[in-house]
Amino acid sequence: MKAIELRDVEVAFHERGREVRAVRGVSLNVEQGEVFGIVGFSGAGKSTLVRTINLLERPTAGRVLIDGKDITDARGAALRGIRRSIGMVFQGFNLVGNITVGANIRFALKAGGWDLEHWAGRTEELLRLVGLNDKATSYPADLSGGQQQRVAIARALANNPRILLCDEATSALDVETTEGILDLLRDINRTLHITIVFITHQLDIAKRIFDHVAVMEEGRVVEQGATFDVFSAPQHPTTTALVSRYLDVALPEQIAPDLPEGTLVELKYRGDAAFEPLITDIARTYDASISVLHANIEYFGTRPIGVLVVLVAGEARRTGEALARLRSRVLGYRVLTRAGKDDRR
Repeated sequence: MKAIELRDVEVAFHERGREVRAVRGVSLNVEQGEVFGIVGFSGAGKSTLVRTINLLERPTAGRVLIDGKDITDARGAALRGIRRSIGMVFQGFNLVGNITVGANIRFALKAGGWDLEHWAGRTEELLRLVGLNDKATSYPADLSGGQQQRVAIARALANNPRILLCDEATSALDVETTEGILDLLRDINRTLHITIVFITHQLDIAKRIFDHVAVMEEGRVVEQGATFDVFSAPQHPTTTALVSRYLDVALPEQIAPDLPEGTLVELKYRGDAAFEPLITDIARTYDASISVLHANIEYFGTRPIGVLVVLVAGEARRTGEALARLRSRVLGYRVLTRAGKDDRR
């Protein structure tokens, strides 16, 4: 059974006499127990869309289903029960500053209807889960940003939710702290079997923990699928732009005039393909010189996506044959220009 199903969801606001369509006809499915990412540039509608899952934003049109049950019209006690089963973690932590860490968690337990006698044990259990079992009496202001986010995660897990929504949950953190939070979330996903929906504009996050991903632009989902497939062979310009920013291998302009004659080519591959034997074999077969000038390889899980910039030189006809062979063997092929010259052939 699908954990989450959105069917043609629309969200429209009225501002200063005009309608703003923040979400436009979005349909997507999130399987139970997976980490599902929603990515896109600022203003794409990601946060609005994810807030329809727990009905913090009610859809203007379309349906929201949780575990196969249509919750779109839920109200009152039914809605409160649904929200207890869906935890949420925000970018800004949203902790109550004038009470202790333990009290922040107990506040969630009280709201969830836990008996008073279980509060202490459950609070200790949650803080141990996020690695902060010695911080129950500390105040949020005494904690680092990463520790505050761990408290927020513990609080979101207080009522044993089946789903955890993370709205840019690491955007306010540094790289090292972000990695720790992502490792924690992946551990929670695996050990507690909680379905996670994570919003971000950072592909570093996508490559580390997402099983599947949806790319948004102007309120629409423009591409979705397995994370590796979407980012290794993007089909939509927005996805291509996100990947290009992440896998940027542009040569510094100042070195271009000093390069020897030849054709500059950007090559892209994915999976288990290996560039080094390919380049060596083609250089030997066609008596061409192929120099690797720049490279970037990133792993999505255990599978690589690689981009190389090479300079191919030699006798014109043989070089042309070498380039044609390269083009036939890689996922992406693009002839680059250099300052003052046009290297496209």
